Amino acid sequence: MAHSYFCPCPRGLEAALAEELLEIAQQYTPTLKVHNQVPGGVHCSGELTDAYRINLHSRIASRVLMRMAHISYLNENHIYDLTLAQEWEDWFSVDHTIRVDVTAIKSPLKSLEFTTLKIKDAICDRFRDQFGKRPSVDTHSPDIRIVGFLDARHFTLYLDTSGEALFKRGWRLDTGDAPLRENLAAGLLRVTGWKPGIPLFDPMCGSGTILAEAAQMLADIPPGARRSFAFEKFHGFDSAAWQAIKGSVKPLPLPGAPSIFGSDISGDMIAMTRENLRRAGILFELPLKQIEAQEVKPPTEIPGILLTNPPYGERIGVRGDSSVEADDLTRAFYSAFSTTLKQRFAGWKVFLFSADLTLPKMLRLKEARKTPFFNGALECRLFRFDMVAGFNRREEAKPRED
Repeated sequence: MAHSYFCPCPRGLEAALAEELLEIAQQYTPTLKVHNQVPGGVHCSGELTDAYRINLHSRIASRVLMRMAHISYLNENHIYDLTLAQEWEDWFSVDHTIRVDVTAIKSPLKSLEFTTLKIKDAICDRFRDQFGKRPSVDTHSPDIRIVGFLDARHFTLYLDTSGEALFKRGWRLDTGDAPLRENLAAGLLRVTGWKPGIPLFDPMCGSGTILAEAAQMLADIPPGARRSFAFEKFHGFDSAAWQAIKGSVKPLPLPGAPSIFGSDISGDMIAMTRENLRRAGILFELPLKQIEAQEVKPPTEIPGILLTNPPYGERIGVRGDSSVEADDLTRAFYSAFSTTLKQRFAGWKVFLFSADLTLPKMLRLKEARKTPFFNGALECRLFRFDMVAGFNRREEAKPRED
């Protein structure tokens, strides 16, 4: 039986996710069909086992939501009636814990909390009518998640096949400050055009999210290989099919020479990156250095891609004088980092992901491209700078000799 799915993703990565889903369909399953992109995600359809495959293989999706019902609505009672009519008992039992989440765009309903309560009540009432008891609510680690989506006129009801959000890969030990979500890091790698084999360098690697995502791509380790999913708790879960899907994944041979490199000012971050890489199943060495970003040199003779999510304020000034204003430290750091890029990284494509829209100005570089993204609710940009030899050095204008 075919199901309709919606795969949400970080805003700005919809096209990258659609491309990735098409690749999953081509490589693993002819029954998966990719439909339209909308702000915040991609619609697709397929068998229930296709949801298993997307959960296992998608590096960019945040969840895989299976559509249960869709109607035009005027008030909360319409939403209650539609939810009550669904055969929830076919999917999970009264002994499973549940959680309901509702998101809305331009909905005329006054309270999302009240709408969420009506959906929960309808599910509980259906179980009570049939079995004389109701499922318990667990907002922290529920067995089953139900998601409602409202726009101005339509309501869509989904059953979440993922459970925990897909960016939670199951390997992260610790994060450091303001970590980049794993699926956003994977999406940024795709948008830069990086492919396994191209040199990749993150000179401000933090806890190693970009490096771990790239290393898993290089080894062809599925992002969902080290975690469990909500669909494993569904009635009728096909354990044999799931084992076959996981068993068909064959990691690639270990690379002969390193192509992924990282560094950070903090030794603690380098240690954390090493541990995260180990937990992510990376069996080959990634050269890591403790060094300030403005001191780095290209790790390979062949130019590649430099991708980093520069830290804010404090980590830039770890070794700075605490009496100096953070803004002055930041400006001095970017001025020095810019000089390093111009003098040492000719031929490299440099991508900086930041919420600071003044970044090119601080670097005194003109971006070749800037792409808007959202890191959660935070609006960011991926700035691309092409480091052409001699291009960024402005020669003094010489007086013309007549």
